[in-house]
Amino acid sequence: MATKRAYVQVNGLKKHYGDGDARLTVLDGIDTSINRGEICVMLGPSGSGKSTFLNLIGGLEDADGGSIMVDGCDLTVLKPADLGEYRRRELGFVFQFYNLVPDLTIKENIEVTAHLSKNPLNVDDLLRSLGLYEHRNKFPRQVSGGQQQRCAIGRALVKNPGLLLCDEPTGALDYKTSKEILQLMEDVNRTYGCTIIIVTHNTAIARMANRVLRLRDGRIVEDGLNESPVSAAELDW
Repeated sequence: MATKRAYVQVNGLKKHYGDGDARLTVLDGIDTSINRGEICVMLGPSGSGKSTFLNLIGGLEDADGGSIMVDGCDLTVLKPADLGEYRRRELGFVFQFYNLVPDLTIKENIEVTAHLSKNPLNVDDLLRSLGLYEHRNKFPRQVSGGQQQRCAIGRALVKNPGLLLCDEPTGALDYKTSKEILQLMEDVNRTYGCTIIIVTHNTAIARMANRVLRLRDGRIVEDGLNESPVSAAELDW
């Protein structure tokens, strides 16, 4: 059987904030790899470094040491303009709070990022797969929180990214809606083949992952493959 090729490869990754007595080490030598097409769930308490890890892979912050390889490209040596191109070409971001533009319709919120890609997905087809087509001309305030999060996922997906980074994507949602969003991410992974990294406090979500990372005090204390991931519909908490 052929060995899967690492799509995200992190070695010796370090990050701190402040200097002197105020220096705070957030990531202290992270080593891990994530294969193309995997769903990776990253767990850990507040302050463990999860969101910082995501920001570094997303090219939103600079590392203080180590390397971050994404599809063979080392982000730590890229110039700002090249990092911007990397974010446009390779990444989709989904956050806990939807960050939609309130004066744009659901469809327009998605179309905004479609223009950033050279190979975007068809917006109407994506709206249908997200269950948003009938709401496409509504404004964010006119739809539910779950529908707003679906729109945020659509905005990230329409660029046809290779990597989808999700920071607490269900944190502001109720149980039923959270399950729906996780099922949608599962469908997205299966349909579009994108690699997904989900940062969450919810340990139950790890059961749907191919790979589980657990951080504590800026270090990885668990990095394992889940041989029998369950469907998002089977999750319970």
